[in-house]
Amino acid sequence: MKIVSLTPYIADCFRTNWVFLKVETDAGLYGWGEASLEYREKTVAEAMLELGRGVIGRRAGDIEAIWQDANREVYFRGGPVYMSALGALEMALWDIKGKALGVPVYELLGGRVRDSIQCYANAWFAGAKKPEEFAQKARTAIEAGYKGLKWDPFGSAYLDLTPEEFVTAEACVAAVAEVVAGRAELLIEGHGRFNVPTAVRAGDMLAAHNVGWFEEPLPPGNLDAVADVRRRTKVPIAAGERLYSRWDYVPFFATRCADFAQPDVTHVGGIAELRRISDMAEAQFLPCCPHNPCGPVANAATLHAAAATLNIRRLETMATDVPWRAEVAREDTDFIDGSLTIPNTPGLGVDIDIEALAKHPYQPQDLRHYKGTLTDIRPANAEYIFKK
Repeated sequence: MKIVSLTPYIADCFRTNWVFLKVETDAGLYGWGEASLEYREKTVAEAMLELGRGVIGRRAGDIEAIWQDANREVYFRGGPVYMSALGALEMALWDIKGKALGVPVYELLGGRVRDSIQCYANAWFAGAKKPEEFAQKARTAIEAGYKGLKWDPFGSAYLDLTPEEFVTAEACVAAVAEVVAGRAELLIEGHGRFNVPTAVRAGDMLAAHNVGWFEEPLPPGNLDAVADVRRRTKVPIAAGERLYSRWDYVPFFATRCADFAQPDVTHVGGIAELRRISDMAEAQFLPCCPHNPCGPVANAATLHAAAATLNIRRLETMATDVPWRAEVAREDTDFIDGSLTIPNTPGLGVDIDIEALAKHPYQPQDLRHYKGTLTDIRPANAEYIFKK
């Protein structure tokens, strides 16, 4: 069974665009991968086509050989664009192999260590601006069954926090902390905002509200500085979504810069690489909690990695999404007791409707993180995609 085509698809999902890859074979089987890369969608789609030049005609089942050869043949290897393209290809090949053998992908990875994985919610806060609005949104998320909530309360701040911004952020955190106390874990996202002294001040504030972790407190690029923040504040640190391979994670673990590792199945190059990084974290007795805010194919791939990997401890889940997600994607997973179940259909357990996808063509979007509009990540008619 040989690979005959790689076709990228880009579709608007309001805050950004999904980037999917369909890989087809001469046996009529096809697989889906995902390379959604915020605000670089057309670039990563072109990278997938470039990868295709080296894999057309190869056996679809030779997943590891194709991955290693592709990684070798790109001289300037690594980085988010190339690794996301490679990740989409790798996911699609696992999908094909599972379908060919009639088994879920996790069976090809050694079988299950769990039937479901604990999730925490992202995007539960859409539209909230004031502390009382965040509190109400948190109540809705708890009622939907989530046992963990994450968000960025820092508005448009970058590097420093003014006194007003600090007080506003703390008020929002306090309002949500009161709602979730004893019912769900509270996690705070930093999106790489702060310099070291501001991150330390913010971390100390968050620790007072029993926050489970402070994610990406500093801009990417200096793991020693992140380690400095970790040493100087009581709040646990999570990081790693902007590292793109096991080799990037070597200094991550060497510096002891974080308490939680957060590789992204797409951006590190696929399911096998995510599992390798999780194994590296396990050797350090650090939990792996994958970054997972993208679309339905990446979510399915991460679920299969979690099914077969004991050290993947919890999973990020986009609680709300555009109302057309269910039209575009068939997803074989259920949300039960705060966890997503592992897909049991052959392959990844997800399929994409190309005709439905075409109804939502590419729309260029801009980064909202430092403009004070981060909570405007969903349309007014957004829906909970996973709820009890």
